[in-house]
Amino acid sequence: MAFEIKVPSFGESINESTIAEWLKKDGDTVAKGDVLVTLDTEKASSDLTAETSGTLRILSQAGTDVAIGAVIGEIDESAAPAAGGESKAATADKPAPEAPPAKPKAAPAPEPKPAAPKAAPAPEPKPAPAPAPAPAVAPAPAFAPTSHSSPASPASHFSHSPSDERTTRKPMSRLRKTLAKHLMAARHETAMLTTFNEVDMSAVMELRRRFQDNFVKIHGVKLGFMSFFIKAAVDALQAMPELNASIEDDDIVYHHYYDVGVAVSSNRGLVVPVLRDCDKKTFGEIESELMALAKQAREGKISLDQMKGGTFTVTNGGVFGSMLSTPLLNPPQVGILGMHNITERAVVVDGQIVIRPMMYLAMSYDHRLIDGKEAVQFLVHIKDRIASPERLLLGL
Repeated sequence: MAFEIKVPSFGESINESTIAEWLKKDGDTVAKGDVLVTLDTEKASSDLTAETSGTLRILSQAGTDVAIGAVIGEIDESAAPAAGGESKAATADKPAPEAPPAKPKAAPAPEPKPAAPKAAPAPEPKPAPAPAPAPAVAPAPAFAPTSHSSPASPASHFSHSPSDERTTRKPMSRLRKTLAKHLMAARHETAMLTTFNEVDMSAVMELRRRFQDNFVKIHGVKLGFMSFFIKAAVDALQAMPELNASIEDDDIVYHHYYDVGVAVSSNRGLVVPVLRDCDKKTFGEIESELMALAKQAREGKISLDQMKGGTFTVTNGGVFGSMLSTPLLNPPQVGILGMHNITERAVVVDGQIVIRPMMYLAMSYDHRLIDGKEAVQFLVHIKDRIASPERLLLGL
């Protein structure tokens, strides 16, 4: 009996997906729970596991676009065990008949004497090496005549054969195509501007140094920088609700909840899972969720529900060494905060030149809804909370 492998539903807005990769081969014996295939949708990738054991039969190859509910493969529940038995029987039968023919071959084996005469022709190939004047492989010159100018001939030879190996054409995954469309929409459908500032990270770094060990003991995760910026962003959003809004037709929709998207890089592209109700979460809860999301992203297990919604986004290019960038909006959101790497720089403090760990901040916003003054004030609000993190704890 064959069990059908069907494309599952990924949500109301998704009608089809692309087979990214079969992790098992056609004809493989699979066990219940084995990961069979990876499917790409417009928003994420998903792995399908075997719901029964048997022999896999692939009906749709990698790279094929398939509709929701389509049958892309089968698992023959009866063939798997039978195949195993037959293969063993076959191997048992074949060796038996092969044994007798092996003996007749033993008779010719004693005929080394004819082999000796044949040894005489063996030297004859040596004359063939004698034409070792093959260096006179004057065919090489034959290449020269092909191009009327001798210097041009090697050039033309190199330009043709390597050219086929110097480029590789690979189709974009559905996730990458969707991401490309989304990013182009952010450029063409919003009036995006970016404002910049810098912040002294000394206070946050000192706070982490003092309480890191206790934080790990209590929460089981390290205290990172992202939780500070998420809490600072929420504090700024509460003070300036326009940044926690979106545009729908001719209306401004204000959101009275604080779901912050965090841009995470995965081997299949950029994903933006959402941390819900960040205004109600502690630093420990935020850090724990961030660690879990990062692990899921690396394994390609971020679900569509985890990426739905979001009223504001924070991205950290600093983890890759970025010093400064202009983050792209994540529509329909109207704001995104960009963090960058921390570098020691000379700054003036109370009239003295001192070395401080500094970070550049970037805040991109939709100018259709946010004025420059509001954007600058929003970023300064975040800067002040990072420079003096105790204000976040005291609600100041």
